[in-house]
Amino acid sequence: MGPITTISAVLSTMFLAAPSPVASDGDFDWPLQPRPSVVRPFDNPEHDWLPGHRGVDLAGSDGQTVLAAGDGVVVFAGSVADKPVISIDHPGGLRTTYEPVSPAIPLGRRVTRGTPIGTLRPGHPPCSPCLHWGARRDREYLDPLGLLRHTPVRLKPLTPEPPHG
Repeated sequence: MGPITTISAVLSTMFLAAPSPVASDGDFDWPLQPRPSVVRPFDNPEHDWLPGHRGVDLAGSDGQTVLAAGDGVVVFAGSVADKPVISIDHPGGLRTTYEPVSPAIPLGRRVTRGTPIGTLRPGHPPCSPCLHWGARRDREYLDPLGLLRHTPVRLKPLTPEPPHG
């Protein structure tokens, strides 16, 4: 395998393994700090009626502050099936959801990335306490990890450069 083929294979693997972008401006960040581990990844089913995991579960702790992942407006702050949920609408038809999160911000409030919006509560099995973070554009569920800013890819030589003499 030559250097061009190797670089092509590495780049293909990196881009296929990376979450697909869902926002063009990169103005989103993790809703928990410090950066949490992903306990359960996004698993979009082939059809709307099939089971899946329409979001990601992020490791957290009971009472931990949950932050708005991006700029938007709080459009829901209440209970769904006895779980506290917050939803934020962002430009371009994007909505992010956070559960189980006790709201600390009123409905209709404009927020910016990093604004505290509530506190994480237990009640999301099997990883309780953890944050279930979801995203959708209109009616299509998206992998919220695709919203995050990623470090740019930097290519390095496969072999060390010969010494200059």
